[in-house]
Amino acid sequence: MKKNFSLLAILVALSFLLSGCDSLGFLTPKKTQLTKKNSVIPYKGTLIAKVGNVPITLEDLNQDIASYNKMVSEDQPEKKITTREQRIDYVKNEMVRRALLYQEALNRGLDQNEDIVLVLEKTKMELLALKLMKDETDNLEVTSKEVEEAYNTYKDQFKEPETRNIREIMVGTEQEAKDVLVQLLQGADFATLASEKSKSSSSKKGGDLGFISKGKKFVQFDGVAFSDSLEVGKTSNIFKGPDGYYILKLEAKKGGKQKPLSEVSADISDTLLYLRKQKKIEDLISQISKPNKIEINEGEIK
Repeated sequence: MKKNFSLLAILVALSFLLSGCDSLGFLTPKKTQLTKKNSVIPYKGTLIAKVGNVPITLEDLNQDIASYNKMVSEDQPEKKITTREQRIDYVKNEMVRRALLYQEALNRGLDQNEDIVLVLEKTKMELLALKLMKDETDNLEVTSKEVEEAYNTYKDQFKEPETRNIREIMVGTEQEAKDVLVQLLQGADFATLASEKSKSSSSKKGGDLGFISKGKKFVQFDGVAFSDSLEVGKTSNIFKGPDGYYILKLEAKKGGKQKPLSEVSADISDTLLYLRKQKKIEDLISQISKPNKIEINEGEIK
């Protein structure tokens, strides 16, 4: 176990900062501070160990374990900490060692190191900014009526991706295309004509492009191939593309069904809430920018 955790102290600290401060309790008021030897460090939670005056809580352990297990590769589940014995081993081999090093660093006055002080101040600024944003947006909510209105407004965006089985015939001139279209209207087989007449590489397959989605070809192609007026088994009118003149046939289609509100309501609610929070923060920044003097030395930005 000890070898597995050799760099864990650093990795856990970094992952905590990246994964969100609220999970660490940074956004919940606590009486915590750097301390010197013989000073009592306040703590919150269930005390499971104490190193000098440095407390270790069950909540700290749970957070460490959760962060470590997230870093473990999914194809190596055996390396995750899951048993009580492993948790105790982790406390002894990592948390106690970290507390010892922390206390000794304080005793040596390393918390007064200029670089450390700068990092702590920057971290403090970031955490306080996060705390302010959380306080400003915590009471925001989205109603079911707003979700329903958004669903009805953007209903087309809540459809399953549609794919269509398309055949194509591409010829060099408009007259050639007209001749092909006449033959099709007279009952000629589309695949046969595609094999004989089409100049597209798909002619080897009777013009069959298989099931495709929008974006496979070019804009005009999508407009015809995915038109609501083009029915299964029917051919399109002639249209011009970058390489020649096209005629399409819709063989089949799948997908494209409308997702019900019940299936997408959570996603809509999350999106609306995110946008509402974003606007609240932008309004706040706009408000507090007015009385504050802002100077940007663009010449120093290289």
